[in-house]
Amino acid sequence: MAKITAAQPLLSSPDFSNTFSDDVISEWRRRMEKHPEANILQSPEWALVNNAKDDNSIFVKIGEQDFMLAIVRHAKRGRYIEVPAGPIIDWGDRPTVMEMSKKLTMLANQMSCAFVRIRPQLYDTEDNRILVNRLSFTPAPMHLGAQNTVIVNLEQSEDEILASFRRQTRYEVRQAMKQGIIVEKHTDLETFEDFHKLQLETAKRQHFVPPNFEELKAEHEAFGDKAVIYSAKTKEGELICYGLILKAGVEGDYFEAASTELGRKFPGAYAIQWQVIRDLKAEGYKRYNLFGIAPPNQPEHRYAKVTTFKTGFGEPINFLPAHDLIIDSNRYRFNVLVENIRKKKRHLG
Repeated sequence: MAKITAAQPLLSSPDFSNTFSDDVISEWRRRMEKHPEANILQSPEWALVNNAKDDNSIFVKIGEQDFMLAIVRHAKRGRYIEVPAGPIIDWGDRPTVMEMSKKLTMLANQMSCAFVRIRPQLYDTEDNRILVNRLSFTPAPMHLGAQNTVIVNLEQSEDEILASFRRQTRYEVRQAMKQGIIVEKHTDLETFEDFHKLQLETAKRQHFVPPNFEELKAEHEAFGDKAVIYSAKTKEGELICYGLILKAGVEGDYFEAASTELGRKFPGAYAIQWQVIRDLKAEGYKRYNLFGIAPPNQPEHRYAKVTTFKTGFGEPINFLPAHDLIIDSNRYRFNVLVENIRKKKRHLG
């Protein structure tokens, strides 16, 4: 079957849009404003990023004000739909929840997908697990979209935010000030190129797979001035580290990072975080998501090394794990087999 591209009209429902006109974007943003939990992974910018990677982003209207970004993934193990940090709906309204489930099933069948994977923006509680399980969803073998994270409440005063940090984190922030570490903001493509080069070096030292430059370029193009790279330098001007921040709705996200060897010696990462927090607060954002830590009691998880750093800025938050709606059981079983193997190799717990 030929791959369905964003340029082709989408099948049967007027509530499905895979071409993003100004009217569609305006409608999307209006719905985001109705939901304070809306985030970058459910934004029109993220839709454009994924279209640039040859996946297919689909804006789905649910009722009068709810919505979801559904992404058709064309994986070698089979085509499936992903709804990261969504759907963005009133989960307490049963008719809306049932409409969401119906539309996901319809969309999956139209797009010949083996299953649908959602990771609701709901806290991980027993009641919420029961809620999703009642919808015929089953727990997924893999995580999706910063399920475990740290979120800083930017509606507090700066003094209150600083006081909420771990004692050692407050010390490092103050040391950065005393050492005269310089923090600057960049939105130009050249800095994204430099950031990627440093990420390649960082990945070799810390043993992770960095994004390719085309992904970073897509983020730069889609988010525009809401994709900001912060740099930290010594007072002599030597580069310590970078941090990439993406912004959508009322949230800013610490999306990617890279560091030089000086990152072991100077608290540049702490300087960046404090400046980001202050800037986002001044710009009117309500929360700052540090975007991904290891799940509880998983010291071998690939995010374990950054977890201590990130949790210094606030308490961990656990969202509901990813759940799957199975459309084709045979293809789904094959997918689970492949994902379980990858999960073990990548130390994802």
